[in-house]
Amino acid sequence: MVQDKTAAPVPERSVAGDPATGPAAGPARVPEVVPENGAAVGPETRSVSDPAAAPAGGPVLADGPVSDPAGGTVDGSPGGPGEAPPPAPSPAPFSASRLALPARVAGAVAGGLLMFLAFPPLGLWFLSPLGMALAVLAVRGTRPRRGTWLGLVAGLALLLPGLHWVSPIGTDAWLGLVAMESAFYALWGTGVALVTRLRLWPLWSAALWVAAEWARGQFPFGGFPWARVAFSQGESIFTPYAALGGAPLVSFAVALCGGLLALAAVRSFPARRSFPARRSFPARRSSPASSSLPASSSLPSAPSSQVAPSPAVAPSSAVAPSSAASPEAAASRPLPVPVPPVSPGPPASAVPRRARDGRWGRALALPLAGALAVPAATLAIPRYGDEGRSVTVGVIQGNVPGRGMHPLGDEPAVVLGNHTRMLHQMARDVREGRTPRPDLVVLPENSTDIDPLRNEFARSEIDAAVKDVGVPVLVGAVVGIGENNRATRSIVWDPVTGPGAHYDKQQLVPFGEFTPLQGLVLALFERAALVGKQSVAGTRDGDLKLGPVTVGAINCYEVAFDGIVGDTARTGATPLVVQTNNATYALTNLPPQQLAMSQLRAVEHNRAVITSAITGISAYVTPDGSIAWRTGELVPAMNVLTVPVRTARTLATRVGALPEWALILVGAGAVAAAWRHRRPGVGHSVNREDDQQVGDA
Repeated sequence: MVQDKTAAPVPERSVAGDPATGPAAGPARVPEVVPENGAAVGPETRSVSDPAAAPAGGPVLADGPVSDPAGGTVDGSPGGPGEAPPPAPSPAPFSASRLALPARVAGAVAGGLLMFLAFPPLGLWFLSPLGMALAVLAVRGTRPRRGTWLGLVAGLALLLPGLHWVSPIGTDAWLGLVAMESAFYALWGTGVALVTRLRLWPLWSAALWVAAEWARGQFPFGGFPWARVAFSQGESIFTPYAALGGAPLVSFAVALCGGLLALAAVRSFPARRSFPARRSFPARRSSPASSSLPASSSLPSAPSSQVAPSPAVAPSSAVAPSSAASPEAAASRPLPVPVPPVSPGPPASAVPRRARDGRWGRALALPLAGALAVPAATLAIPRYGDEGRSVTVGVIQGNVPGRGMHPLGDEPAVVLGNHTRMLHQMARDVREGRTPRPDLVVLPENSTDIDPLRNEFARSEIDAAVKDVGVPVLVGAVVGIGENNRATRSIVWDPVTGPGAHYDKQQLVPFGEFTPLQGLVLALFERAALVGKQSVAGTRDGDLKLGPVTVGAINCYEVAFDGIVGDTARTGATPLVVQTNNATYALTNLPPQQLAMSQLRAVEHNRAVITSAITGISAYVTPDGSIAWRTGELVPAMNVLTVPVRTARTLATRVGALPEWALILVGAGAVAAAWRHRRPGVGHSVNREDDQQVGDA
């Protein structure tokens, strides 16, 4: 019996909880187990999962309630005859789960918006790596299912404003296109949720971004590669990568830089481990079959240095074993439960602060240095010099009378007249010495609204204007193919021989130049009938002999496709000529986005690029990606430009799609490795609900 020096003795409780009638009626008391520091084990004791809560020398025993002379238990819980102490309320564990999900969604949205702001017309290209970092951080550490829809959110935030130029066709067309294209970013999010469990995860996530952009450029209906990250870098520090690996390598460099920034952020603000609340360990009671064993036989022996009596109890008389304790009493007696020792490791104070700061600094410095090295490495990429040749090119932008879905207007031959009239004006300026004589002239796509190969009036108008200017002219027209089809064609019109060689557009615009699933779409959407005759894709590259040079003809939509531009550049054509009709999308963000593509193509293939647009933006881009001249929109304009003739091929021109395929395979291999080695719960915090990954992969 425990003797209290300040209170009158009270009888001990029997096995059933009733006061005992004699000293031999109660069972043997179990001593309170305390750590070496003398602190009693109680509700305030830290969780067993906390390394600081365990003494370094041996196991800690979580006791059941032990009787106190005052009528309660040693741990302070109320007690009385015949009733067990109520369980202590478990405090809720620290968890960021309530904040984690909104923070991830906000990060995905912010990441997509920052990437959008990098695109023209704003052109804040330096925001693209920051947006990529936020998108990766939003997905990193989640399960694949959550990563999927977070990737979808990032894609929507990027494409809803980025593809808003589609809205003149209809809000439903805009939203439908965005939803379809965002699905590829959802797949990217799935992959990133897996590969960020691996080492070097910024590399794998960047490769997966390239894979997502590749898929967007292929499916469905021939693909739609608009709003690729590379096209936001038309004139940035990342642009020189285009000469090595084309647009895919530029996208990869931006994504890798963003991934390294994300890694730096992870190391700057490491995730807090979430420790569950301390659980009460119920007392183990012996079964009737084993009641014949002494109560002390179920307890592990411990050195006296590991178990110390409470200072509040006299060591010699704190526990008086009863010789008359029955087996039934021992069976019902609460027994302590051993808890395995947890090695806490050296305390924080044992590690010098300078060493801790040094490790943290190195861990943070490496990804930051990598994020800076990725763009800085472009300074080592060789530039191509001038070759001493040039050609004089006339560019005409004739404008159109209509807007929106009917840009060519209701009156025929107006667009044709706008362009032939400006050809005559250029001829007069040359004769009067106000402008130099061009070697060739480029008209935009759809520079005639009447087929000049079937209509004699249109043919004679163009022929007279070409003869007046006296040099070959590249005419953009839509011509009939049979009775039910058409082709978007670039025609070389010679002042002597008339129309000659031509290039037919290869990459057609779905729902603009041809109608996929024609029967279904025409039944559902009345606007689909505006496509009219279905276009037929060309089968040859765009190298056309035009005056003293062979130009590379590219038609509008095709400038976004790596293969079309690359195949034309590999023919040796120079300069590249982009004929485009953006009349339906005038004053939206499409014309400046398309011009940024021309800037990237110039660096990618070491070629000057001439853009002739029917309503703007017409421009001249130098081989280093700079815009040397450009027009406004919805205004007639013309100019005669001296353009360098470059013939040297870049590495990107030579190797074509090999870098892209290599990066796709890298990303696919990383996903396969992550899927193969994944384990339930690996890479997640103690609190599964939080979905935070612990530490760096």
